[in-house]
Amino acid sequence: MIREDRIKSNFIRLAHFDSETFHEKEIGKFLTEKLKDLGLEVRTDTTNEEFLKKHPDSHPNIYGFLKGNTKSESILFSSHMDTVAPGKNKKVIIDESGSIHSKGDTVLGADDISGITAILEALNVIKEEKLLHPDIEVLITSSEEAFCEGSKFLKEEILKSKKAYVLDLSGPIGRAAVSAPAIISFEIEVEGLAAHAGFEPEKGINALNIAVSALAKIPTGKVEADTTVNVGTIEGGTGKNIVPEKIRLTGEVRSLQTEKSNRKVEEIEEIFKAEALKAGGKIKITKTEHIKAFRRKETDAVVHSFLRACQKTRIHSQLITTFGGSDANRLNEWGIQTIVSACGMEDVHTTREHSHVNEIKKAAELVLKLMTVQEVKND
Repeated sequence: MIREDRIKSNFIRLAHFDSETFHEKEIGKFLTEKLKDLGLEVRTDTTNEEFLKKHPDSHPNIYGFLKGNTKSESILFSSHMDTVAPGKNKKVIIDESGSIHSKGDTVLGADDISGITAILEALNVIKEEKLLHPDIEVLITSSEEAFCEGSKFLKEEILKSKKAYVLDLSGPIGRAAVSAPAIISFEIEVEGLAAHAGFEPEKGINALNIAVSALAKIPTGKVEADTTVNVGTIEGGTGKNIVPEKIRLTGEVRSLQTEKSNRKVEEIEEIFKAEALKAGGKIKITKTEHIKAFRRKETDAVVHSFLRACQKTRIHSQLITTFGGSDANRLNEWGIQTIVSACGMEDVHTTREHSHVNEIKKAAELVLKLMTVQEVKND
């Protein structure tokens, strides 16, 4: 029932949109009409006006609803419409083996076009074959690559399902992430005092020295089995003959325990404060909690249904922990049991990104099974 020609056609069409984060307007319009053509009730009044005013070239999150014809519980499927850069003027190449890649000067966009393509194909089959299915919700988010910024502004009350599958994971089809981290980013401004480095350096307070002293006391990398710390940028100073007055650093903490990620950021803040105080300087820190951690158990309904669907499609299942965030973090925070399913994308966020027609077909088969496996509602 899954059609390879339609998968190729939809993937190529979607990939040709320039849909870098915060620039999804055109692909969003296309997907809105596509879902309507498949018989879904579609809403785009889903996103807080604050987001749309800030990002006028973006597109609201797209919500689609397909009324069911069984008594099974409703189920939500989600992917995101944006890509990372470089994602303009993408060219899709599909070779004879079915391998899909770009020309090598842009990303392919399989993250997350492969997920959208799999969802569209499953919906096509349901429509053509008139298959039995529960109420199906489809959520295609914008600006996911910016720490799930689009779903942050989603009007969550529109969602009715108690379980969801986010198609946004690398690896073989059948792999699913049942645990993912909280992510907190931070920006630290270190302030010292400028002075001439040759004539009177003793009158200055070197902000760079403060930063270096603090960083020497902060472990980075995988600091614990469930926690990572990274300082990614450092900049500042105004001249090689001037004691640097201001230094700015940015970094992030990820942890599979939300509370631990907050504690780690607080520890970093205290270290910087102590080093600044010793030198006579000061610091200012800005912290942003992007997403909270989640962990689903194998006994949860969403995991049980996934494993059952894999078994019925003869796809090997694999439950993993990931250190990447996704819209699944947000959905779990809202009380919707959610896991992240592989959908046929590899080497994402690089110009080596690639996919394969057979993998997207398998992803579509698994989505179709998840959409049509009958499970009676819990009264």
